[in-house]
Amino acid sequence: MSNKELVGRRGLMLALSSPSGAGKTTLSRKLLESDPQITMSVSATTRKPRPGEVEGRDYYFVSTEDFGLMRNRGEFLESAKVFDNYYGTPRAPVENALSLGHDVLFDIDWQGVQQLDEVAHEDLVKVFVLPPSVQDLERRLNVRAQDSAEVVAARMAKASDEISHYQEYDYIIINDDVERAFGELHSILQAERLRRRRLTGLSDFVKRLRDTL
Repeated sequence: MSNKELVGRRGLMLALSSPSGAGKTTLSRKLLESDPQITMSVSATTRKPRPGEVEGRDYYFVSTEDFGLMRNRGEFLESAKVFDNYYGTPRAPVENALSLGHDVLFDIDWQGVQQLDEVAHEDLVKVFVLPPSVQDLERRLNVRAQDSAEVVAARMAKASDEISHYQEYDYIIINDDVERAFGELHSILQAERLRRRRLTGLSDFVKRLRDTL
């Protein structure tokens, strides 16, 4: 029987950041596929749905006016403007999941992590994924064949600034082998689930143990 079953547990927020091409999305996907206790955070956005996107699964699609009202009411844990659209993490679904002992995964940049840290420091676990080398990062971006040479160059130029924020994170994973990196990520998650402050019924459990001695 797990700690969660014995004493109850508050969920955690696992924030995963990296420069583009370092493997963050691959690690996120593997974690979601292998661990039923963690789900992906769903953001609200003012951009239009793309073909195949589903409301509530991929995003919550809202108008610019409604987004502004939600932000003014403090309904976002974090929010940002990306090009001409706004994105934000609704507070209520995340807090409900945490209260039920479920973990929430955030695929988010360092600016979003800073905002999360300000409002939910005790619940937040911050992991930064680094590539083994600049050459490897550029190779991965080119192998993906998703972007033009100009976009790849822009992502490489941005990587230095992103990497400079590594000291703001609790854990660093150097992704030179995806299976090993995934093993490290899962170990971090398992260890953080066992933190004493997350075990909500621990005091009562220990009292019952002592009362039977």
